[in-house]
Amino acid sequence: MSDLQPLRVGLIGCGNISGAYLNHASDYSSMRIVACSDLNMEAAEAKAQEYGLESCGVDDLLGREDIDIVLNLTVPQAHAPVNMRALEAGKHAYCEKPFALSVAEAERALALASEKGLRLGCAPDTFLGGGHQACRKLIDEGAIGTPIAGLALMQTWGVESWHPNPDFYYLEGGGPAMDMGPYYVTALVNMLGPVAEVASMTRRSGERTCTSELHKGRKLKVEVETHLAGNLLFESGAIVTFIMSFDTAQSKHKFVEVHGTEGSLSVPDPNNFGGQVMLATRDSKEFEAVEVKHNYTENYRSLGLADMADGILKGRPHRASGALAAHVLEVLRGMHQAGGQSSAVKIMSRVERPAAMAEGLVTGELELV
Repeated sequence: MSDLQPLRVGLIGCGNISGAYLNHASDYSSMRIVACSDLNMEAAEAKAQEYGLESCGVDDLLGREDIDIVLNLTVPQAHAPVNMRALEAGKHAYCEKPFALSVAEAERALALASEKGLRLGCAPDTFLGGGHQACRKLIDEGAIGTPIAGLALMQTWGVESWHPNPDFYYLEGGGPAMDMGPYYVTALVNMLGPVAEVASMTRRSGERTCTSELHKGRKLKVEVETHLAGNLLFESGAIVTFIMSFDTAQSKHKFVEVHGTEGSLSVPDPNNFGGQVMLATRDSKEFEAVEVKHNYTENYRSLGLADMADGILKGRPHRASGALAAHVLEVLRGMHQAGGQSSAVKIMSRVERPAAMAEGLVTGELELV
């Protein structure tokens, strides 16, 4: 891609996650982050100084002709509105999860992007990491036979013990399913394909009390379900039991398992790019570690953004797409709906599994030449 000029990225939202994107952004030749903005200009100026960027106001960034992509790292409530503003300004947009607060918001953004011939992308991109790509390869090669069942478990006691800005985790767009669920559902769709139907039950805890040094004793209003338990029926026929909880003190059970007709696969943390992959066959008594030969096993939070930029430059589909994120959002919103009505909810959208990442890529590469 040496003859192609990198696309220029403007970042909106200089909060806790922005450093993870900026730390590896320079690894890729498809894009470079040139400017940053935030409603809190002090935060934008500090991030600009730390990473050698220009700082500017949000309106100024959206109006700049030298910005091709808006990287939207705002709070969940602002994801869809900022994406729409970026598209209306003629820019591609890539945002943090969740893609939107509602399926209707997601559909409006996808429609506008299509109308304007622009790209939409969305985190998580952790499914592009080496650990999850290794799991997909094992499933595709038949290592566990036909997938028939699975577990997806995220159980913790909220974020108020450590997060510097915990409030939005308990407001609309937050909660364990909307916050952590996108990692788990996206990882599952990458391995198993689209979801056809969901069922669940939910509960909501009361007021939370911060225990971090920064906010110790401060009360947090809770407006979302804090525990969700249900099942995902995939179009392939596989059924995955799914638990997302901010009401669990400790748990011995973690992450994801996929069980098939010939074996079982232990999948690493969907919130990370790497991690240990374990495989057990019908004939083996124990899980055994599988060597991960795919790259990107560290915290490459800009990987999906770089892949989108590369896709724009080369005219190929990008992997962490708006369509994928919209399907995941519909699944999670469907589970909340099912929990409220105690009946299954059919998922109307369908999405193709993103193209697999090849083994043997060096850092900075997104496709084998």
